[in-house]
Amino acid sequence: MTFNATVSKYTTILLGGAALATIAAVSAFSADDAASAGPATLRLTTAQYRQIIGDVFGPTVNAGGRFDPDIRYNGLVQLGAGRVSITASGLEGYDATARKIAEQVVSKDHRATLMPCAPKAADAADDACARQFLSDVGRLLYRRPLSDGELNPRVAMAAQSAATSKDFYSGVATALSTLLVSPQFLFRQDKIEADPKQPGQFRLDAYSKASKLSFFLWNAAPDPLLLKAAENGELHTPQGLAKQVDRMLASPRIEGGVRAYFSDMFGFQDLAYLGKDAALYPNFSVQVAQDAEEQTLRTMVDHLITQKGDYRDIFTTRETFLTPILGSIYNVPVAAPDGGWAPYKFPDADPHNGIQMQVSFVALHSHPGRTSPTLRGKALREMILCQRVPDPPGNVNFTVVQDTANPLFKTARERLKAHATEAMCTGCHKITDPMGLAMENFDTAGAYRLDENGVKIDASGELDAVKFTDAIGLGRALHDSPRAPACLVERMYSYASGRTISPAEAPVTKALGEKFAGAKYKLPDLMRAIALSDTLYAVKAPPQTEAMNTPAIPAEQKNARLENVK
Repeated sequence: MTFNATVSKYTTILLGGAALATIAAVSAFSADDAASAGPATLRLTTAQYRQIIGDVFGPTVNAGGRFDPDIRYNGLVQLGAGRVSITASGLEGYDATARKIAEQVVSKDHRATLMPCAPKAADAADDACARQFLSDVGRLLYRRPLSDGELNPRVAMAAQSAATSKDFYSGVATALSTLLVSPQFLFRQDKIEADPKQPGQFRLDAYSKASKLSFFLWNAAPDPLLLKAAENGELHTPQGLAKQVDRMLASPRIEGGVRAYFSDMFGFQDLAYLGKDAALYPNFSVQVAQDAEEQTLRTMVDHLITQKGDYRDIFTTRETFLTPILGSIYNVPVAAPDGGWAPYKFPDADPHNGIQMQVSFVALHSHPGRTSPTLRGKALREMILCQRVPDPPGNVNFTVVQDTANPLFKTARERLKAHATEAMCTGCHKITDPMGLAMENFDTAGAYRLDENGVKIDASGELDAVKFTDAIGLGRALHDSPRAPACLVERMYSYASGRTISPAEAPVTKALGEKFAGAKYKLPDLMRAIALSDTLYAVKAPPQTEAMNTPAIPAEQKNARLENVK
C-alpha cells in the first residue's frame, strides 16, 4: 500500500466517527449561536494554521495548500472564524496538506532535527519512539496533552502502517497526518470545567485559557512555557496569569501579534487581490501592493511597540518606512540597499500624515480606474471609528459617479454632489463623503495630485462637526476624535474574545477605555488590560454537565458573566 493510500485509509477511520461528528456539530451552529457570549469555537485562520506549522516544525517545512477561505464578520476575520466550518472540499484540502507536511517532517532532510528519537530499526515499528514523537508534537498541535484515547490509536496506527510499508517513518507520517487534519487541531475549542474555588460556578480550563491568551497576543498557539503554566495551574492564579502576560508582551513575538491584529482590522488580506488599470497607473504592481501593506504594518509596530507611542498619533505621524518602489508612488527618493526598507519622514508641509494617507489605505479603498471618496469615507467610519455604514440599495444608479469624462462634472466632488441628490443616497453619503473628499488629492494608486481633469481639487471636509481644509486636517480630526481610541478598545476586546461583544458588555469596554486613556493610549497597556480582564475568560454554566466533555461547544452556552475589569 502506498503512503498516500495508507494515510487516506487511516484518516477515514479516525475522521469517520467522533472527529467528523465534531465538524458536523460545529457546522450546525446558527449565526446567533456563534455570535453569543461565552465559550467559543473558532476555526484556525489560514495565517494561524501556517504559523503553527512553522512554530512546531520550522520554516523549512512548507505548509502551503488550498483551504476554505477565511471570511470577515463585524469587521474582523477573527470573528468570521467563529461562523465557519469545513466543507467537504476544504477537508480534502486539509488532508492533502497534512500528508505533504507529514512527508516533509519524516524526510531524511528533517527527521534528525524534528524527531526526538531514532527507531531501533528503520524498517520496522517502534512504539516507544512513535509514542514519544506523537505525544510531543500532539501537545503543541492540540494546545494541550493528548489523552490516551487520542494517542494510543495513533501509536497503533503507526505500527500497523510501518509493518505494511516496512518503513518506520512512513508509519509515523501516517499517524501525524491524522493529527493535522483532526478538528482538535483545526478548531480552537474553549473547554469549561467546574471551578473548585466557587462551588456551582464554571471556568475555562487552563489550556483553553492559554490558547485564548496566545492567539490574542501572538496570533499563534501557546509555546511550551505557556503550556507548562497551564499544566501546573499557574494560569488560574492572578499572579501566574500576570507573569505570563508580561513575559509574552516583552517577547519579540508580540510584534507578530500586533501585525496580525492590524492586518485584520484594516482588511489587508484584500491587498492580495488589488489591481489597478495598467494603462492609467503603470507604476502600480503586485509588489507595490505587498510593500504598501508592509509599510503600514512597519509603521504601526515601530510607533506602537518600539517607541510605545500614543495610538492616536498614527493618524498624524509622518514617520514611516519606504522601499524604492514605494518611493516611485510617493514621488520621493529612497536610498535603501538592495531595494530594501529605509526609514523615512515626510516633511511638515507634506500631506502624507498618518496611516490613512498611505498607499495601503487610499489604494485599497478605491476602484481600479478612479478614486472613491465614498469607499474611503466608509472605511474610515467602519475601521477606525466602528460606525456601521449601510450598504447602498440595489437599484441605485451610479452612472454619474462612474463617468469621469463627464464635461459637466469634472471632479469627484461634483459627481458625488449630482449623484447624492437622489433621496435614497443622501443619508449615507453625508456620513462618508465629507471625510473621503479630504483624501481626493491622492489618486487611486496612492500618488499625490493637485487637480482632476484640469480642475483644482477641493479637499475640504468634515468629521462630526469638525471642519478642515485638507488631508492634514482630517488626520488631526481623527487624532482628536474620542471614537478612534474607543473603537480600538471595542474591536481589540472582540478580537481577543473571538466573538461579537454584546451591548451588556459596555461597562467592560468603558472601563478598558478609561485604563487606555490613563495609560496615555499606549497599545501594550491596552493589550495587558484586556489579557488580565476577568471577563475575557468568563463563562456561563452549561445547561448539562456532560456537555463539557463533548468535542464541540454546545449551542446553548450563551452570555458570559460580566465582572469589573481588574
